[in-house]
Amino acid sequence: MSLIELREIYKIYNPGENEVRALDNVNLDINHGEFVAIIGQSGSGKSTMMNIMGLLDVPTSGTYKLDGKYVDELDDDALSEIRNKEIGFIFQGFNLITTLTARENVELPLVYRGMSLEERRELSAAALRQVGMSNREKHLPSQLSGGQQQRIAIARAIAAAPPIILADEPTGNLDSKTGDEVMRILHELNSEGRTIVLITHDNDIASGIKRNIRIHDGRIVDDYFNF
Repeated sequence: MSLIELREIYKIYNPGENEVRALDNVNLDINHGEFVAIIGQSGSGKSTMMNIMGLLDVPTSGTYKLDGKYVDELDDDALSEIRNKEIGFIFQGFNLITTLTARENVELPLVYRGMSLEERRELSAAALRQVGMSNREKHLPSQLSGGQQQRIAIARAIAAAPPIILADEPTGNLDSKTGDEVMRILHELNSEGRTIVLITHDNDIASGIKRNIRIHDGRIVDDYFNF
């Protein structure tokens, strides 16, 4: 059974004469433990696809099955619980809370899960250690470089050990050396069994990822393995 199963997914804006098909009849299966790059230029539909996979948006039509469950049959509370427990998000813009320290940012999703302070501290410390940021846990985002902020964002995404990580252009705002380090962390997480879907427009980044799915004008135009 596939972990992610999209069938005849459409996302249409302004239906009618001037409609825009952000996604146009997308069919896709992603298995447990895969590392997949979704590649496309700006406006190709790749971020829309990630938002639907991450339950941040809903398709105009089609079905989405996540780990065997049809998500369109779930209410808002159930969807929120899946987002919080099963999916870790990494964004190009980091999306850190500027008034919280690195550790507090990492702990935030754990607060929403109702974890005790002791549990939160233990898990956040382990996540910060995994991304090499233990010595920056008391720093505010403004006191960190872009690469350090992205590591904190990764720590926040993995602290609760979600089985799925969705990363939208995670190296987009970083220099090449820092971007390589972020990719090393993601490959390490995949080797531990996490399923990772990475959105990118960078062919060099995608070439280092086993499975590549290319999207153009809302349609999947290629799906292949690099190695």
